[in-house]
Amino acid sequence: MNACPNEPSRRTLLSLATTAGLAATLGTLPAFTASAAPVRPAEDAPVAGSSRHGLWWQAPGDEGSLIEQGLPVGNGRIGALASNDPGRELLLITDATMWTGGLNDTLDKDGQFPYGRADFGSFTLLARLTVDIPDHDLGAVHGYRRDLDLSQGLVTSSYVRSGVTYRREMYASHPDDVIVLHFTQSGGGRYTGAITLTGTHGEEPTSAESFGAILANGLRYGAAVKASGTDGKVTVDGSRIDFTGCEELTVVISAGTNYAPDAAAGFRDPSLHPERLARTKVRKVASESGDALRRTHVADYRALFGRFDLSLGGSTAGQRELNTWERLHARTRDHVPDPELEAAYLQFGRYLMISGSRDSLPLNLQGLWLDGNDPDWMGDYHTDINLQMNYWMADRTGLSQCFDTLTAYCLAQLPTWTKLTKELFNDPRNRYRNSTGRTAGWTVAISTNPHGGGGWWWHPAGNAWLCNSLYEHYEYSQSPAYLAKIYPLLKGACEFWEARLLTHTLRGTTKEVLIADSDWSPEHGPLDAKGITYAQELVRTLFGNFAAASSLLKRDAAYADTIAGMRKRLYLPQVSPKTGWLEEWMSPDNLGETTHRHLSGLVGLFPGDRIRPDGTAPKEIVDGATAQLTARGMNSFGWANAWRSLCWARLKDGEKAYQLVINNLRPSSGGSNGTAFNLFDIYEVEKGRGIFQIDANFGTPAAMTEMLLYSRPGLLELLPALPDAWAASGHVTGLPARGGFVVDLKWRNGWPTSLRLHSVGGRTTTVAFAGHTRDVVLKPGASVTLKGFDR
Repeated sequence: MNACPNEPSRRTLLSLATTAGLAATLGTLPAFTASAAPVRPAEDAPVAGSSRHGLWWQAPGDEGSLIEQGLPVGNGRIGALASNDPGRELLLITDATMWTGGLNDTLDKDGQFPYGRADFGSFTLLARLTVDIPDHDLGAVHGYRRDLDLSQGLVTSSYVRSGVTYRREMYASHPDDVIVLHFTQSGGGRYTGAITLTGTHGEEPTSAESFGAILANGLRYGAAVKASGTDGKVTVDGSRIDFTGCEELTVVISAGTNYAPDAAAGFRDPSLHPERLARTKVRKVASESGDALRRTHVADYRALFGRFDLSLGGSTAGQRELNTWERLHARTRDHVPDPELEAAYLQFGRYLMISGSRDSLPLNLQGLWLDGNDPDWMGDYHTDINLQMNYWMADRTGLSQCFDTLTAYCLAQLPTWTKLTKELFNDPRNRYRNSTGRTAGWTVAISTNPHGGGGWWWHPAGNAWLCNSLYEHYEYSQSPAYLAKIYPLLKGACEFWEARLLTHTLRGTTKEVLIADSDWSPEHGPLDAKGITYAQELVRTLFGNFAAASSLLKRDAAYADTIAGMRKRLYLPQVSPKTGWLEEWMSPDNLGETTHRHLSGLVGLFPGDRIRPDGTAPKEIVDGATAQLTARGMNSFGWANAWRSLCWARLKDGEKAYQLVINNLRPSSGGSNGTAFNLFDIYEVEKGRGIFQIDANFGTPAAMTEMLLYSRPGLLELLPALPDAWAASGHVTGLPARGGFVVDLKWRNGWPTSLRLHSVGGRTTTVAFAGHTRDVVLKPGASVTLKGFDR
């Protein structure tokens, strides 16, 4: 195939070598590689509470609607959507690195980045696999059921045909780096049918068991399948694998690319042959029994899933009898809380996080799951809310390891982000260029891809928001090594803003403040406004984080003093005398859409901490933020509802926060906003057309945890926004808190009954509830139990 027109040139790659070497020393993303055989548990581990963690349906997924009906599996690198149809199992297989496009470093005539599939690129499918069992058509079976066991990371389906119970189990194993389908039966049945593996980009298959090809941008990719049966025959016949008379059947799939997180190598590993490696992986795994493979997967999955548990109270027997889709409809129709369903929705988000974010690229707009090669917005990394929201839940629900992919991605992209900023940001056609004429450090576009490239418009404050997300991860872990790893990102972003900020004299005064240069408050209003609240708040937080990191690491003291001085001079938004809202622009007028989906003017409320209803912020500022949030409304897209819910939780209004969670649980119909059959969040892009966008599946659980605990270094506030629906009784264990603590909390009638606090690096904090506070001092690794919260 021809080279992609945006593929980096040799000169470009050589110029990146120095900064790429720096990124390599900081740590990079693991790639599709060979690995040693994992340790295999001898026995199944006991699983507690699995009934609370089960989702189930009474129909398979339709092949034409798999994005809404297919069940997802993934090991953090490869994933699949599965139909679970008895007679024709279909898997749509992805690899997080299966991207078209390239560096995309030639600006359009307006000084912005091209944003199309041919230049910026797109996330795409890697393969399709079908398992056809002709005499098991859905009409020929009865008692069909499929389950997603969130506690073990297993998708199963079962049915009865001619008195025989057939069962299949599916998962994506992280230790073995493969997708596994295991078919069993009880009652003397047999499996006869065919397996077909095909590509999605017009590839010529190498054989029935594998294929490989190269995209136009030079990305090599490949896939392989291996099948083994018990008491039957498995043979290769042309383009398919036939199985005949098998009591059991195990199908193993591997797939991957030669993407590498190395800017100097053009993000490719030329020594890696994906098809060959995929064949090696499936050949090694195929010699293991189905039970051994499942035990290995479950043990690995449970090590992450089991860190956190949640009960929001009990549901009724009638609610438990309903399948998941019926249960969602009943919750919306009857307006009766279903606490176990709501807790399971949070755990479904954790399942997606474990399945979609380990040892590869971070979760994009699609997560790890596709139903075609043309996702909206290319399935990219949107840096003005969506990428950040994808990771709000990770630390808050005990999945800090899954956050590492975002950190590694930013480190791997830093060399190209820095180079593109230096060479292109001050292009005279760029309306967002620095009026100072200076540029330094790095920033990003609204959209980014895995090749170091940007898409759509420049996003000056995107660097600050990414850095603030990375620093918040440090606040949970308290790891100096991690802080040192992200320090170059923080410093480079500060250098960018040092060159960008303008001195401005406030009208009617002699006071001089620093304001951001011309920008757009995502994603509405004027395109060239100075001092937008969005940038002012994010940069203020960035400067504070950098100063703290400099002090902790004992680096760049003089520069940290400079940044701290600039932070003190930053303009902060006021309340409009016209609207009563916190101003989103340096104007008393509302220059945008009143009910717009974004809350860009409220980033100081969430994810920031500056605006709090606890006396630490002026009352008029809190009231102004509340007024703006109220005006935005309670019905929007899923991710926008999640952000609203988080903001209401910060304002301690549990009922509004809860209502927004429930709004997101409404069943989607005809493409409307809401939850799909398979619990994916649906985004109505236009009347009658809804798409899957994963951010709400993570943002909504994040909001639920903020209703149970507000934390920042030095403060833990218990049950700050507990809604009536969850107040009767509940518990959460393994709930992480900023400042380096993990919380186990029980409550009854809206009141804490016990609290266990464990330090994972934190030493001092204050625990607060209902106006009462307790100071706690712990050594790292130590725990304390607090009681006496009775009324």
